[in-house]
Amino acid sequence: MAATRYYYSDTISMFLDRSTDEIIGKLALASQHDINDETSNSWLEEIESLRNVLVPYKNKGSIYFEYNIPRMGKRADVILLINELIFILEYKTADSKFTHDAITQVWDYALDLKNFQEGSLERIIVPILVAPSEKDKNCIFVLHNFGDDVYEPLLTNANHLDEAISIPLSQIPHSVIEHSAERDERWAKSGYEPTPTIIEAAVALYEENTVEDITKHGGDIDKASAELRRIIDYCRENSRKAICFITGVPGAGKTLIGLNTAIDQFNRGEKAVYLSGNFPLVEVLQEALTRDFIRREKIKAKLEGRKSCTKKEAKSKVKAFIQMIHHYRDLYLEGTEVIGNEIRPKEGYFINHKDKAYIPAEHVAIFDEAQRAWTGEELKRFMREKKNIKDFPYSEPEYLISCMDRQIDWGVVVCLIGNGQAINKGEAGLKEWIASINRRYQDWDVFMSEFLVESGDIDKEELALIHKQLKPCEDLHLKMSMRSFRSEKVSIFVNQLIALQKNDAAATLKELGNYPIVLTRSLETAKRWLRKHARGSERYGLLASSKAERLKAISINVRYQPDFVHWFLEDDSDIRSSNALEDTLTEFKVQGLEIDWACVAWDADLRLNKDHTAWQHYQLRSGTMWQNINKPINQEYQINAYRVLLTRARQGMVIVVPNGDNGVPPDETRKPEWYDETYNYLKEIGINEIK
Repeated sequence: MAATRYYYSDTISMFLDRSTDEIIGKLALASQHDINDETSNSWLEEIESLRNVLVPYKNKGSIYFEYNIPRMGKRADVILLINELIFILEYKTADSKFTHDAITQVWDYALDLKNFQEGSLERIIVPILVAPSEKDKNCIFVLHNFGDDVYEPLLTNANHLDEAISIPLSQIPHSVIEHSAERDERWAKSGYEPTPTIIEAAVALYEENTVEDITKHGGDIDKASAELRRIIDYCRENSRKAICFITGVPGAGKTLIGLNTAIDQFNRGEKAVYLSGNFPLVEVLQEALTRDFIRREKIKAKLEGRKSCTKKEAKSKVKAFIQMIHHYRDLYLEGTEVIGNEIRPKEGYFINHKDKAYIPAEHVAIFDEAQRAWTGEELKRFMREKKNIKDFPYSEPEYLISCMDRQIDWGVVVCLIGNGQAINKGEAGLKEWIASINRRYQDWDVFMSEFLVESGDIDKEELALIHKQLKPCEDLHLKMSMRSFRSEKVSIFVNQLIALQKNDAAATLKELGNYPIVLTRSLETAKRWLRKHARGSERYGLLASSKAERLKAISINVRYQPDFVHWFLEDDSDIRSSNALEDTLTEFKVQGLEIDWACVAWDADLRLNKDHTAWQHYQLRSGTMWQNINKPINQEYQINAYRVLLTRARQGMVIVVPNGDNGVPPDETRKPEWYDETYNYLKEIGINEIK
């Protein structure tokens, strides 16, 4: 359900002429919710405080109440447009203090409009926090511009609200323009094209925003989501079974499409489930959605005069459509047995166990990072060692499709395929999904893009066998990364850097625009850079390879892995938060997730030869010496680990390459030349050095 842009708007002149009761009536009507006394009193206080200070601007601007910020799932209390300035006012009528959370909130509103709303890109934005009863001495009217015309929040009480507006208007250079209500309304309804983090997106979708509300309009994600819905509707209406392959560049939004499809079907009354083998991603999403559900339930419970739900109850609702893939796999393995080369239900089992099910509850199953599903040999080994099942006859793709094939009428399997991000052994890849269809599911429809058909990732022989089942859909390939909203070429740059395409990487680096990448040899310098660049609730943190064990010398211990849920979700008042810059996550804990600003620490596990033509791969053995990694597949895993780390930041990153140690006695695990070659290569590409 798309939300209205605002609850009430007017020219400042008309606002001053209307009665307070009329304005509150319009606000209440637009909210479409029951209004309690607390909300009504807050609106009353806001309106009355503004009447006293807006008289000098009677014919100079417009006012908006409860302006929607979809990416954040919140509404700004008041927005004023006066000349070229946008004032965002956040009232904390119940607070007598300027709290850290409130300052962060209003700053986030300003950053959201500047980064994602078309009409605000070239405007000056001044966020103002209003705590009506705060002491005069704590008010702050210092104007600090960070270079993008978003000012640090001003802090005021009710007595000095007029100064919070007049000081920016008198001191910030800007054009004084004749007021136009039509121009202001164009601003209010101008294009809003956010690129939320996967956590923000999941929360917004769960609150019944549409994918169009929270992503770039007309983009790949909208088209792919619409195409998936069409395919699901087609299968439901025609009693068909189908498998769909979604492909795309890293950060293009494949996970978002999967979550949107699961939640969309859930909201339409259909059971669907998003499944991932990425434990950190599932845990973080489940916790974020659970917290949000509890927050919204507390508000509803208070309005309705009832008890709110428990965290256990909230989490069970979330788990209905976001699960670990092995839970799904094990659930539908129960009550079955191997007969020949097939899995069959045990005779009488489901008659005697009414609480169990052979046929999945969901008609739609979405498998994220589907290329990571296990080969037949790996799954056979697992089933033999962990489940005591001998001679398991399926690969994991084959088995997962077989679960949906149990449906009597219709079913859809959606495979989200990531490229260049394989990390673990025994993964089957895309080829095994196609081979599984050819072996057992030749009556299924197969939907994929022409890009995938022509990519060479599928054996020509296998492709020929599914020719009659194949239904090409161009919209199922995502061409553009949305991980970094500041530059869509970050993933291209990282691929060129890792491929040692120095000239190409240097050229792409120049095109990254306002996505800063810097280089240093000092971890403390990197931390200062992160803290300087982050604003509001923007998240920043330390990342390193799981094999970067000699970073321990600069206080980065990759063997200790913190609670990643707290790392991603807590704010900077919590020492467990990424923003505390105390704990470091490795590639295994950040795959599929992202932060705004990253520090990537580069160790001697991946180093360059002297002529910069090849990477050298190492791991620490016995804690005292580096040992060559000789197997090509393990070298590839290590390269992909650094690819993951270097593509986690949405807004910018700092790379730390330590100096090494040539002291007396020298540390033989940290020879300076091992680090120097990497550092020099990054400098030669053109990455700016900071000290």
